[in-house]
Amino acid sequence: MPSPQEKVDVVLIGGGIMSATLGAMLTELQPDWDIRVYEKLDYVASESSDPWNNAGTGHAALCELNYTPEDSNGDIDLKKASTINQQFHHSRQYWSHLVDTGVLTDPKSFINPIPHVSYGRGEKGRDYIKRRYETMVRNPLFSQMEYSDDPATQAEWLPLMFEGRGPGQVNGISRTELGTDVDFGSLSHQLLSYIADKGATVRTSHQVSDLERASDGWTLTVKDLLSHETHRIGAKFVFVGAGGGALPLLQKSGIPEGRGYGGFPVSGIFLRTSNPDVVAGHQAKVYGQAAQGAPPMSVPHLDTRVVDGKDYLMFGPYAGFSPKFLKKGRFTDLPFSVRGNNLATMLNVAKDNTDLVTYLLGELAATKKARFEAMHQFIPNIDPSDWEFIQAGQRVQVMKKDPKKGGVLQFGTELISSADGSIAALLGASPGASTAVPIMVNLLKTCFPRQYASWESDVKDMIPSLGRDLVEDETLLKELSEYTARTLQLI
Repeated sequence: MPSPQEKVDVVLIGGGIMSATLGAMLTELQPDWDIRVYEKLDYVASESSDPWNNAGTGHAALCELNYTPEDSNGDIDLKKASTINQQFHHSRQYWSHLVDTGVLTDPKSFINPIPHVSYGRGEKGRDYIKRRYETMVRNPLFSQMEYSDDPATQAEWLPLMFEGRGPGQVNGISRTELGTDVDFGSLSHQLLSYIADKGATVRTSHQVSDLERASDGWTLTVKDLLSHETHRIGAKFVFVGAGGGALPLLQKSGIPEGRGYGGFPVSGIFLRTSNPDVVAGHQAKVYGQAAQGAPPMSVPHLDTRVVDGKDYLMFGPYAGFSPKFLKKGRFTDLPFSVRGNNLATMLNVAKDNTDLVTYLLGELAATKKARFEAMHQFIPNIDPSDWEFIQAGQRVQVMKKDPKKGGVLQFGTELISSADGSIAALLGASPGASTAVPIMVNLLKTCFPRQYASWESDVKDMIPSLGRDLVEDETLLKELSEYTARTLQLI
């Protein structure tokens, strides 16, 4: 590859919440570094970070039932929920720091208070929600959770869902009023504007098509999609935060740490309404239980969304399948991602996930009438004319090697970095955006170990609970919860 035409310290590939978060952190920690951001589309945060492509739940494990699995004895495991909740506390603390320093000036433009509710139908569902509540409320992180199986109380909390229901129905719900709705598109825009004001270069309609090792980092081939001109740029460090587009670039890098990884794309459809009479009857994010074989990202939920200051309701997702890795990707994304080093992994995942395939085929075959009937579980009285179908963003689940099974499908996020720390890529989906802050702190530690020693004090100023267990320090938990709620205008 010819020599680069210019050199910078950092290249961030993808203009979503991950690159925006890392860029904002590096801008504050190392203001003398030259940072370049490349986004393939003509507008940043248009894929997974866009509010209509992202569920927008500030994932804090308050209502998401897949984070609190039940074992064969009926015991609820809180390990994952506790970890994710503390990670979201890190995100809230960092955003509060940005408000305090004037980087973010209007918290309500990206975060708003919305109760989080878990919902179980029938005696089995009610009993699970109750056991889950009884386990979680003993943990300081979830101590403000409430539970009810009383129809009158449920109708008071969630009128759209429970008013006018017939007698004899059995339901259990738990509620936490500390939940939030987050517009990661708006947040990404604001963070990228900040780093641009501080000297970073943010270029849209620019695609990184190739990257190759160099003596002092990486040389990237970048195409201007408007002028069709191609140029080369050298970077000491590269972050691939391109959502579904990250896997192909990770494979092109050739780093051994990326060998064996594959991606399984899942698409989705939501129903959305802006009818003020309908929206007024539901101010909450309500998560139900997943269907047999359904991936966690397809758990049904009825959400209040706040976008550009306006309230909406969304229900879904209705899962589907497309071989595209991005909503605006190509149908060849999946087949072109198959390599000799990941073929066995992908075949083993396919063998062990036939129930998922069956579920997706059923979802693809579902009619509009069937989709509205599914929503009847949440809303007894529906006027289809109030609702419109919208296409959600693509999610690419990680397929990775496993010594026992040969390959596993992983529902989560995975940060992959080279041994020398010169490149890192983020794969996966939920909880994703909600935990961008702790993920990027982990990247700083992993890829910049020498610099991190001098950054650590500043990072802890940004995120006061970093390295501390909020379950063990209830005083700190209370103090920081009140601080972030006040700073982010959640109370």
